[in-house]
Amino acid sequence: MIYIYKIKKNNGMTIIEILVSIAVLSIIMLVVSSFQVNVLQYNKFANDSLQGAQDARGALKVIVKELRSAKPGSNGSYAIAQAATSSITFYSDIDADGLQEQVRYFLLGNILNKGKIKPSGSPLTYNPANEEFSILAYSVRNSATNSLFEYYNNSYVSTSTPLTQPVTTSAVRLVKINLLIDADPNKSPSSRLYVGEVTLRNLKDNL
Repeated sequence: MIYIYKIKKNNGMTIIEILVSIAVLSIIMLVVSSFQVNVLQYNKFANDSLQGAQDARGALKVIVKELRSAKPGSNGSYAIAQAATSSITFYSDIDADGLQEQVRYFLLGNILNKGKIKPSGSPLTYNPANEEFSILAYSVRNSATNSLFEYYNNSYVSTSTPLTQPVTTSAVRLVKINLLIDADPNKSPSSRLYVGEVTLRNLKDNL
């Protein structure tokens, strides 16, 4: 008996099928890559927000501690040398060596910086060339409409308005720090405000 086998010819995929497959694969890859980018961006935002919160709390703790012990400089200067909305300069023995360092907190762009000058020479002076710098916080969003530092006199109550600029430094008895942090202003939730208040204990009179 003779058997006849019919062989089916396989012509493979057509050009259209290939193009459709490539298009579907491209769409899948685009969706996956977009998802990965979103996850990475969210993780970065979350990490930056957490770091910003830690920086803000740490900065407030340091500023309040050092301001609270402000006193006349080792050269006889008044305890507060300068009181502006985005910076403050004062004298405080921050390293407990018996000498008052000149301490300066100031905004440079969106970065909160600290400057420190140890007195030197005879008589003691504060040489600006000896200022040492460090960074306390990033992503600071304070502006002209949201002051970083506010100053109050000896009649301060919770409803008091800050002293107007330029501030007479000898009138300052309390300093309020309003640290506005926002890792990314284009994302929600928006900025967070960290507030600290400090009475200048070595200058207080009626407080």
